[in-house]
Amino acid sequence: MAGSSEVSTTLADGTELHLRITGDGDIDRLSKTALDAAAGALADGRAKPVERKGKLGADTGIVGSSAPMEELFRMLERIRSSNATVLVTGENGTGKELVARSIHKHSRRSDQRFVATNCSAFNDNLLESELFGHRRGAFTGAVSDKPGLFQVADGGTFFLDEVGDMSPALQVKLLRVLQEGVFLPVGATEQKKVDVRIIAATNRDLQAMVRDGSFREDLYYRLHVVALRVPPLRERRKDIPLLVDHFLNRLGERDGQNKALSRDAMDRLMAHHWPGNVRELENEIERLWVLSGDDRLIGEEHLTPSVGRGGGPSARPSTPAPENDDAMTVSGSNLPEAVEQLERQMIAEGLRRSKGNKTRAAQALGISRRNLIRKVQSYGLEGTGKKG
Repeated sequence: MAGSSEVSTTLADGTELHLRITGDGDIDRLSKTALDAAAGALADGRAKPVERKGKLGADTGIVGSSAPMEELFRMLERIRSSNATVLVTGENGTGKELVARSIHKHSRRSDQRFVATNCSAFNDNLLESELFGHRRGAFTGAVSDKPGLFQVADGGTFFLDEVGDMSPALQVKLLRVLQEGVFLPVGATEQKKVDVRIIAATNRDLQAMVRDGSFREDLYYRLHVVALRVPPLRERRKDIPLLVDHFLNRLGERDGQNKALSRDAMDRLMAHHWPGNVRELENEIERLWVLSGDDRLIGEEHLTPSVGRGGGPSARPSTPAPENDDAMTVSGSNLPEAVEQLERQMIAEGLRRSKGNKTRAAQALGISRRNLIRKVQSYGLEGTGKKG
């Protein structure tokens, strides 16, 4: 007798297929046949995947549906109507500027300018002139008045990337803008008023810098009105297929082609540690696009050899955890790497002692359950401590 079955599957590039199969025989075999047919249709252009993005992804380029990204999206929704200063933290390559652009796009200042600059790209003198402008004759080479970026951004949003690299002298001038809405161009005698929303970003630990005296405490609290953390890619591996989909679609629109990733290639992308985060993944996908030539299905042979292979940071999530406290050792070549290894070992041991109970493990480790879950996912420790 003929039967029917609802079958759902996911292609290597993350495209979801929902199929209803009716007939006799091996449903698994039929599912495999349907999967192959769908992959072929996608590869030769007879079908096109629907791009899936996060809540604000459609118009800002932010892509993700993982728990850490959903939390970020919720925060972005909450501050839509606010004019508060925002501090965005996260590693290099995580997309901090995209977050800043999203905040601006959905704010009451969206019809005004969004201006961005990187504080680490200039020495002190050049950065002061870049931010606040200068008057003719203020220094050698100042042959005319120049408006600073604060003046250019007046009425809109000013994104200051790598604010932790700003010198103490410039920190004072930035603090005055935040407190009083005024600044003094280089060589000027009269202050200028400015109405601008500041979004600052850093990959550094500003609290530690406050403690060691390299960053002003009063400026830190002025910037830290709303704090957003952009998670590294290793903490949201679920988003990798979505991001791959996004980058392939964008390249396809540019070049008039359709390509998909093989399952083996996707498996290696999922296994990689991604120290360069989303920016590294984007570069890898563009490299695959170029090297695959006219191939419609991109195989793992085109991947950078180190991606998803043993050795280096990418192997950390799958390194065996020690059996007990006495076995804890670290072999990192630098302090951050060694600390990460030790943290993973302690979390693994905490899960074993609690027999996989995350609430008890978090209490024993002195961290929140949510933080523990995030770290368990990051280090690939799902299932550790559970029997069977």
